[in-house]
Amino acid sequence: MAEAGSPRSNRFLRTTGQHAAIEPDSFTDGAYVLSIGGAEQSHVDLARPEEIFYEYLRRIGHLVDLAAPAGRPITALHLGAGALTLARYIQATRPGSVQYAVELERELLDFVLQQLPLPVGSDLHTIIGDARDALSVLNPDLEFDVVILDIFSGPEAPAHIACTEFYEEARAHLGPQGLLIVNVGDEPGLTLVRSQVAALRRAITDVAAFAETGMFGGRYPGNIILTGTQTAWPADWTAELTARGPHPAKVMAGVDLDALAGPAAS
Repeated sequence: MAEAGSPRSNRFLRTTGQHAAIEPDSFTDGAYVLSIGGAEQSHVDLARPEEIFYEYLRRIGHLVDLAAPAGRPITALHLGAGALTLARYIQATRPGSVQYAVELERELLDFVLQQLPLPVGSDLHTIIGDARDALSVLNPDLEFDVVILDIFSGPEAPAHIACTEFYEEARAHLGPQGLLIVNVGDEPGLTLVRSQVAALRRAITDVAAFAETGMFGGRYPGNIILTGTQTAWPADWTAELTARGPHPAKVMAGVDLDALAGPAAS
């Protein structure tokens, strides 16, 4: 593993033809940044994995916190591995959790695990391949407390994943109280967000959206976290998530979310 202050490490990713790089965060000792094709993708704090730097990932972490009583081990499926920031968070806050990570780029996953090893005691199973294909090879009896999708944004969202059928297949792997958490990175106008709210609503009992307040105006690019629940969205979760931030934070659920669902929700 690279030491803080060392030159960055690089790996060529054959599937996409891009280069991945991991280098120390010059502002935080023990933290590292993963970049792909020159764009920052993930931030990992090895010394403090329970502290998440990127705001949208912190929001996902807050949702994971609500999935089960504090400290209780859970089962988690990560569709899109990145630098395994959320897997590290779950291991730090819920020791003993069993996790699966699906990543299309074998070289990326190998690179991350070599340069930024997981903590001792982590129970992580890795699957190389397409996220939708991976669902079909999982043991059908395997149930997850959380399924986290973080692999697409804007117009580049793959159609076979950004659809109701995919969410139905993901839901089939959720436990009775399981959460399906989807990070949607979008452009102004929120075309992808609207389509995914509609698709999720057709696939699962209830849906809520969680983001920085200004994102819901549709004037700026950014991330909105969508969460599908197996039961009605708990009203107290709205207050809890809003209070946790990052601030300013807003949660939209129920009829308040209708404006984001678009005509396809009918």
